[in-house]
Amino acid sequence: EASLPPKHPQPRVGLGLLPFFLACAVYLLVQNSTDQPSWVSALLKILPILYLAGFLGTAFPCGGYRSLLQGALLCSAVGDACLVWPEAFLYGMAAFGLAHLFYLRAFGLTPLKPGLLLPLLLVSSLYFGLLHPHVPPHMVWPLLAYSIVLVAMLWRGLARGGSAHWGALLFVLSDTVLAWNTFTHRVPHGHLLVMTTYYSAQMLITLSAFQNPRLK
Repeated sequence: EASLPPKHPQPRVGLGLLPFFLACAVYLLVQNSTDQPSWVSALLKILPILYLAGFLGTAFPCGGYRSLLQGALLCSAVGDACLVWPEAFLYGMAAFGLAHLFYLRAFGLTPLKPGLLLPLLLVSSLYFGLLHPHVPPHMVWPLLAYSIVLVAMLWRGLARGGSAHWGALLFVLSDTVLAWNTFTHRVPHGHLLVMTTYYSAQMLITLSAFQNPRLK
């Protein structure tokens, strides 16, 4: 009688995320107490993301999807560190653009769901039109390019479904508030809103690697 292949149960994901939540809490508490950019602040900011990249190593099975998510998280960590210093904003945006390209490749084109794309483009065009008068001229084209990549990531995240669906939505919400906070008017508790939605987005996209892709 042939022996059955060994099972590879997923780890207890909830317990595994406790260090992530702790790292998020430490950063938010420290950031609220100081507004001065520093390498300590940058390190605390990226620790939750680096933890998620390592936590993905426990996902089974191994494969391209997991590796692409890890690449996106590492690029995000670079972007997070750059955004601590306002003068490095363009470098941070470039790093996050690369992260979204990793997510795009991970989410794939199946199912295609082209009907989702048109309303996303319309809404993003309206929002960019509101931002445009407030954006410095040298940043208009980079911001437009980033917006296109971000909308494409949202489209594929929504099409994939599961926790990637909600993660992509929260990522766009975070970036929407960040852009408004940066280029137009300060949003009350804007940084807290940006970071809580951002960390939640990255966590939910990470959790998509622990879901059976055959399940709806």
